[in-house]
Amino acid sequence: MNEIPQFIAEGPFALLFAFFMFGAFARSSATYALGRYANHLMLRPTPPTSGFPLRIWTWANLPTTQRAMATVRRRGWIAIPLAFLTVGVQSFVMLAAGIIGLSYPRFALAAFPGWVAWAAIYSTIGFAVWNAAIAAAAGSPAGIAVMCAVIVGCGAYIVLKRRRKRRISK
Repeated sequence: MNEIPQFIAEGPFALLFAFFMFGAFARSSATYALGRYANHLMLRPTPPTSGFPLRIWTWANLPTTQRAMATVRRRGWIAIPLAFLTVGVQSFVMLAAGIIGLSYPRFALAAFPGWVAWAAIYSTIGFAVWNAAIAAAAGSPAGIAVMCAVIVGCGAYIVLKRRRKRRISK
């Protein structure tokens, strides 16, 4: 289970690299497009009242997204490729680029080095590091207990957060 699949380990590097680069391109472009949609929603005189537009409008108004927007405005396009080297920041930076109205050609030009870096990392050392972490955790009873505790904790957090949100909205 914790081995690299054969088609990845023995497959052609160029194909694997292209696969990861396309994945980075597709995800970041889709998040950017959601940001452009949020920009459209934020220009309306009143916020949406329900459904998907409300979810996007709410996501665009989160403090994390607002900080990402300030970073993109302050640091400029360099924040976009650097976001690909982080965990947990990428989506907010891509969304922020769309919200502030960065044109898609400029976004793509800025994101291209990030797409290349993402593909390079995950087509070379990314799987090796991931597999080593899983093997180390699963190799000991304490590691298995920690993995189970994290999974249960995440599940409990999600359930409690949804319950709290329902109580507040009633």
